[in-house]
Amino acid sequence: MNRFDYICPTTVAEAVAGAAETGSAYLAAGTNLVDLMKIGVARPQRLIDVTKLPGLDAIEWSPDGSVRVGAMVRNADLAYDLRFAENFPAVAEALLSGASAQLRNAATVGGNLMQRTRCAYFQDTASACNRRAPGSGCDALEGDNRLHAVIGWSEHCIATHPSDFCVPLAALDAVVEVEGPQGRRDIPFESFHRLPGDTPEIETNLAPGELILGVRFPAEAARFKAHSRYLKLRERTSYAFAVVSAAAALDLQEGSIRHARLAVGAVAAKPWRIREAEEGLIGGEPTTEAFAKAAEIALAGASPSGDNAFKIELARRIIVRALALAAEGTPRAMPALPGSPFSSASGVSHVA
Repeated sequence: MNRFDYICPTTVAEAVAGAAETGSAYLAAGTNLVDLMKIGVARPQRLIDVTKLPGLDAIEWSPDGSVRVGAMVRNADLAYDLRFAENFPAVAEALLSGASAQLRNAATVGGNLMQRTRCAYFQDTASACNRRAPGSGCDALEGDNRLHAVIGWSEHCIATHPSDFCVPLAALDAVVEVEGPQGRRDIPFESFHRLPGDTPEIETNLAPGELILGVRFPAEAARFKAHSRYLKLRERTSYAFAVVSAAAALDLQEGSIRHARLAVGAVAAKPWRIREAEEGLIGGEPTTEAFAKAAEIALAGASPSGDNAFKIELARRIIVRALALAAEGTPRAMPALPGSPFSSASGVSHVA
């Protein structure tokens, strides 16, 4: 780990001013950043500790039913907030599907948005990685790439985004509040992360020095609370990142789909919102055939980036399963295995 300066500002303005210097990075819980610093992937020259900033650790409800979640709210606190979990159950299910209880007690909302890819070549400083070292190449293209991207990848990077939390955020039209040298602004969550293209080192649409203040959920997102699920397929039950995941939400009225939301995770360098599939569901009945058609639409542009063609079929199946479980209704109690397609309820098919 390189030597660095440590700054602990007491206001957002001080934090933003401190981050204006080249080589600065914001530090919250550090559950991702500190690990990357230890292995030499991240080498900031100065850390701006934002954990003492006022007003970033609150869950604030508006009279219209929308809610603002501060960037320093912990994952566990948000997942177990009764009012939030009742209105946005897929988000709570996604939060409880990630990492361990210890990490969820430390990790923050803002940190989740800024997670870096878990691509092994990105984390190995001896490997070529355009995301870590622009222009060096991408060893994943010819390497062990069975878990890499099948949507939106380029010859410069085939990494995927690792977050569970971010998938339902993309589906529910969340908005990210940020502040930087040019003042405050809102970024629609769907456009917060970037696809790699020719510049995989630019991972988000944050401007230099901008700090995440919080995430807003619109009141309309609560219309899905009765039919909302998050599913995550992983290689082992606990503490594993998704092979594929999906957030599905339906607004049903008299047996037909009035509104639909769908996003897929672990298939691209950003959570993948699928508006075309949503539009195809509206007005129809919540049937297996309709969900299978939505899955085909969702994966129409998918293609293997290596030895990972199987992920496309897995994604199709997890979409159908997520939509079917959403149609059945949000569970009254969190499943024993949050986010898992292997339901603990008796009589439920375990075939994804």
